Amino acid sequence: MLPSGLPESVSDDEDLSRFLVHRSQFSEKLAKPSAFMPNPKDRETSVYRHGREPVEKLRHLGMAAAGDRTLYGAAIFPAKVVRKVGLEIAASEPPLRHAAIRGWPWRDDDPLEGKAKQKSIAIDIASAAGKPVIF
Repeated sequence: MLPSGLPESVSDDEDLSRFLVHRSQFSEKLAKPSAFMPNPKDRETSVYRHGREPVEKLRHLGMAAAGDRTLYGAAIFPAKVVRKVGLEIAASEPPLRHAAIRGWPWRDDDPLEGKAKQKSIAIDIASAAGKPVIF
């Protein structure tokens, strides 16, 4: 067990949350693919193991994750979608309940092609997320 009390392995049945800290990452109707793109520094996407409810706990996790940035909301999606598109999810505490989406396609020799593949995957994840929770 992890310090959060969650198992070390992320189950396909778990909901994951991607906190939205830029207005460009969402509209009232949907989370945009840009919200799910990997960070170029570590080549991962940071997520939290929490669903829509309870909203107050979700918002509290988001505030801690956002730090000095503005927290606008969260995109919620099932872990199984991440695996379906060929990526992996690894628990990555601390902070509590944190996980990382890993295994993004990366092409150092052709960054544009790598970015195009990443965007295609991010579109699939965004489609599964649907309407974001707005705080």
